[in-house]
Amino acid sequence: MDYLIILVVLAVVVLVVTGPLRSRTKDDAAESAERAELEAARDAKYREIRDAELDYRTGKLSETDWRSLDRALRAEAVGILRRLDDLPTSEGDGRFP
Repeated sequence: MDYLIILVVLAVVVLVVTGPLRSRTKDDAAESAERAELEAARDAKYREIRDAELDYRTGKLSETDWRSLDRALRAEAVGILRRLDDLPTSEGDGRFP
């Protein structure tokens, strides 16, 4: 009977101590998913910028069209980068603040 009481008390202590760690994991997973989504959007935007420049250099786009497209794509890329910068960084994840 004494072992059962000790086991129950130990289980309650473990649950109380690990509670914040378990809830943080859910928040980290959501933040990590958002970060991954934004990083994928950033990489896609960079590819679009490179493709537009290649189209201009190969003559598929006029200079006027390329400049307006490049300006719009770079503005979108800056918006994505700002959203990435606004995400909180978790301690010890290897990223700089």
